[in-house]
Amino acid sequence: MSDVAADEPQSLTDEAILARFRASKNQPTGSQTLGFELLAVRQADREVEVAFTARAELLCNPMGQIQGGYVCAMLDEAMSVAGMITSGMTHVVPTLEMKTSFLRPAMPGRLRGVGRVVKWGRTICFTEGELYDAENRLVAKASGTAMPTPFAKFKKP
Repeated sequence: MSDVAADEPQSLTDEAILARFRASKNQPTGSQTLGFELLAVRQADREVEVAFTARAELLCNPMGQIQGGYVCAMLDEAMSVAGMITSGMTHVVPTLEMKTSFLRPAMPGRLRGVGRVVKWGRTICFTEGELYDAENRLVAKASGTAMPTPFAKFKKP
């Protein structure tokens, strides 16, 4: 498997991609629910830094912790955005499989995530992500396999 995206010229700067995300009026509803915000883009490292504002009234289980499915969604979001950026903003990267390890409870409030592409191939890419709490403690980590798909071929259901 070759690193196709790594060989392609980068036409958008990190700052331009960050500005594009921040100016978007079409943020997916799932991203809105999670309180998603793109903080930093590092194309050279195939990495993004993101934040989530986890609202207790939407995301908590009966113990007052962020329900694990939402933690997975946050990690998936960070890894998927890293894939889009690695593609030069030409592909979406739907997740084929994902493994998550929960290391401590995630509590409501601000959470920080890091997503990265470990390997980019013609049909598959491998991703990793971490989620940190307000005290910068690792809450959960994930690895995933995704299928890069050009935006033009992607059809909303």
